[in-house]
Amino acid sequence: MNQQHLSVAIDAAKAGAKELMSRRQGRVVREKGPKDLVTDADLASQQAIRGVLLEAFDQYLFVGEEEGETDPPESVRRGDPDAPPCWVVDPLDGTVNYVHRLQSFAVSIGLYAQGKMRLGVIYDPVVDELFTAIDGQGARCNDQLLRASDCQRLDHALVACSFPAGVKGTDPEVARFVRVLEQCRSLRRLGSCALNMCYVSAGRLDAYWATSVATWDCAAGIVIAREAGAMLTAYDGSQLDDWKPKFCVSSTESLHQAMTSLLSDRGQPDR
Repeated sequence: MNQQHLSVAIDAAKAGAKELMSRRQGRVVREKGPKDLVTDADLASQQAIRGVLLEAFDQYLFVGEEEGETDPPESVRRGDPDAPPCWVVDPLDGTVNYVHRLQSFAVSIGLYAQGKMRLGVIYDPVVDELFTAIDGQGARCNDQLLRASDCQRLDHALVACSFPAGVKGTDPEVARFVRVLEQCRSLRRLGSCALNMCYVSAGRLDAYWATSVATWDCAAGIVIAREAGAMLTAYDGSQLDDWKPKFCVSSTESLHQAMTSLLSDRGQPDR
């Protein structure tokens, strides 16, 4: 991946964000499923992003949250060397926040090639923050280098999490939430996976986990967090599958060990 890919992805993210901001006061909302919202802005943003990306790279594949474009070919998932690169797009990450006119929503664009997420662009149009990363070239916010915090201890950590739509009190995710809540400094649910990953990368959060998000929610954030020096694995400490992202990201190895121990079955009390 190179600066041309990054430049095109930035243009696409800003084109999508323009659609979001123009519809922010008059968006049309419907439910995709129970408590799972979509707006006309999601759809318009994805169309704008897709147009910019595929005009520049017409041989690349495209995966997006909306309009039935959610599954890549199996050759891409396997990381076959002859599989074309694949854009992975969330045109509006943080839809519920957007619907309620809260901050914390963003456009997220990742690029997957040869078995790995290679490029990430996440744009927050409300505060005009542009997070970017290319594999092996570091992560930046508005051209300033990013670095995860040096937090070593969970009781010093500010942590965030994501819950699925329609979560119930008996769900395992609630038990994980309580275990972490009891031991961390404070725990947040901000409503945007992409921005949570950026905030760990920028040292604003110390850790974040999600077991109910989709690939497009975290594709760009995977690259940004990795390039900012954060630890990123599956939530139980095993290797992360980019296409089945149940993960934890932490600023340091010692904090990550504490987090994954609590989030995995090892964190459950003896019965």
